[in-house]
Amino acid sequence: MPRTPWHVSSANMKRTVRIAILLVVCLFLAALGIKHFYFPASNSASYLTAPVTVGDIEDTVLASGTVKAKTQVSVGAQASGQLRSLKVALGDTVKKGQLIAEIDSLTQQNALQSAEAALSDVRAQLASKQATLALAAQAFRRQQTLLAQDAGTHADYDSAEAALKVARADVAALKAQATEAALAVDTARVNLAYTRIVAPIDGTVVAVVTKEGQTVNASQSAPTIVKLAQLNTVTVKAQISEADIPRVRVGQPAWFTILGAPDHRYETKVRAIEPAPDSITDDDTSTSSTSSSSSTSSSTTSAIYYNGLLDVPNPDGTLRISMTTTVHIRLALAHQVLTLPAAALGARDADGRYAIQVLPAEGGAIWRHVRIGLNNHVSAQVLDGLQAGERVILGTADSATSSGQDNHAPGPPM
Repeated sequence: MPRTPWHVSSANMKRTVRIAILLVVCLFLAALGIKHFYFPASNSASYLTAPVTVGDIEDTVLASGTVKAKTQVSVGAQASGQLRSLKVALGDTVKKGQLIAEIDSLTQQNALQSAEAALSDVRAQLASKQATLALAAQAFRRQQTLLAQDAGTHADYDSAEAALKVARADVAALKAQATEAALAVDTARVNLAYTRIVAPIDGTVVAVVTKEGQTVNASQSAPTIVKLAQLNTVTVKAQISEADIPRVRVGQPAWFTILGAPDHRYETKVRAIEPAPDSITDDDTSTSSTSSSSSTSSSTTSAIYYNGLLDVPNPDGTLRISMTTTVHIRLALAHQVLTLPAAALGARDADGRYAIQVLPAEGGAIWRHVRIGLNNHVSAQVLDGLQAGERVILGTADSATSSGQDNHAPGPPM
């Protein structure tokens, strides 16, 4: 059967498609060949680097601290009764001797009046006995004169002498009673003064413990009315770990920050280091029968901290009681020295030098051994082996994206 024009066109179309596919494959293979020969892939890894810079570096002991008032006083009541009036409010600034509160003083006033009346009575009796003593002294002198002139008897003389002695004894006893009564008056006056509570120091009212109208009882212990604190200078109590305490000394410079202003450094120094931890004040008598094995276990699992005290001026009152601080106690400081990230440090050899990798401007990474000074585990001081501007390798970009893997390149050849 002869072919129609339609069959001829279909065959030509299939041949054209096959030729086009062949040309595409050839072009793709040619492109791969050109890329392989003229644009070879780089065998060098992609490194994470950091420059060697010039700056300051310091080695510090890190501790957490709390702001305390350098001087704080609990102002209590030494008299019992109802708190009739409270003269201050929370946050008020008071001066030494300023009236803070008053307790109902009726009982103390009555006691004072009673003591003064008793003193007046004793003084009146003393005046009467002193008059009797004067008469007895005159009678005795008269009997002395009569006896000397043989005009009197020994019996009258002895009687006058005895009366004189009794009068003198009565006067002495009443003088003692008068002294005791005077002391009772002074005590009553002091007790009356106790109903007026005054500030013992200049300071700020940081707590109001007893409210107006409450009844206070000072028979056993002095109840606290308010608490005063001097806040123009505060003390930071820093908890220093027992692992760091051997390196800390009184007088070392320090600085700290607070949560509300993390970029502001408060400069100070270590004023004192408490010789024992806070736990020494705990009463462990109830646990004295604990076995030695459990005591050893608890002592090894609990951390021990010693309090370092740091004073800092607080003229504007920014620092407040119980604020949390992050304290840095400076052990060493180097100004304007070569530094690099501590993460770049590799193994340490027998001479004390560290192996690091340096990435020059041209070529691949090379190993060097450098000598390190201060090292605070964030930055390290370079003593020799590097220059400013050189880039050190911290790791590879591939390893940095993989969790749980070391970012460092393989170690130096042995």
